[in-house]
Amino acid sequence: MAESSRSQVFREGLLDGKVVVVSGAGTGLGRETALEMVRLGATVVGCGRRVEPLAETAALAAGLPGAFEHEALDIREEEPVDAFFDRLLERHGRLDVLVNNAGGQFLAPAEAITPKGFRTVIELNVTGTWLMSHAAATKAFIPADGGKILSVTLSPHNGMPGMVHSGAARAAVENMMRTLSIEWARFGITTCAIAAGQFATETMLTKYPPEVVENIAHSIPFGRTGRPEEVAWLLAYLASPAGDFYSGTTITIDGARDNWVGPWPPESVATESGSLPAEQRHR
Repeated sequence: MAESSRSQVFREGLLDGKVVVVSGAGTGLGRETALEMVRLGATVVGCGRRVEPLAETAALAAGLPGAFEHEALDIREEEPVDAFFDRLLERHGRLDVLVNNAGGQFLAPAEAITPKGFRTVIELNVTGTWLMSHAAATKAFIPADGGKILSVTLSPHNGMPGMVHSGAARAAVENMMRTLSIEWARFGITTCAIAAGQFATETMLTKYPPEVVENIAHSIPFGRTGRPEEVAWLLAYLASPAGDFYSGTTITIDGARDNWVGPWPPESVATESGSLPAEQRHR
């Protein structure tokens, strides 16, 4: 299906002239973010470990107002990351925004996670984010006296059974963004974390046990999972001039899941028919 050339929420040309890197741009939240920024006129350079999904994003971006370029990249490897930014700067001469979206984890009880499995998640989510952020800052943002780093993390923050490796990694990234917001403020660099809750991406719908997927919406006070474009809209907003004064913070987008599990009041407590929204009363 052809992509609409217009954003549903932003004016045309909002990101004209901006050069944006989106890691993990081949699927899910990264793809939606890349497409939204291309709709708004940005030149988006997407990267990921596999070229095939990136090519699919490129096909969806064809004909949109901006441009989408892509190349395969393992963000855990220092030399390829440095070379990626060198090539980008040779082509475009600038970089305005880095979106650290690439990440990964697997669902497993803590006692079953091997040292290798734990290191793999840490290297991808923490080391990869650091290498991308450091290269973007030293090669592009510091010389240009400004830039934005937006790193996608996870919600809820109150512990996720089966995800201890990912929870530890994403907490590290959020602290990394807070610390860098102080150290790099003198260079005009802003850094934010975006803690995304449960979104109906293909990965969520196909890679997790059906019983987990079926119950996710019931765990969210708002009564539904998020739509990938909702994260894309937030990232596009932060990439625009409207986001220039956001720095050193974690913005949680999760339908209030970070604060409570399920609807309020719980069905066991709600005795009057009007106590819950209709869509929650009949689950």
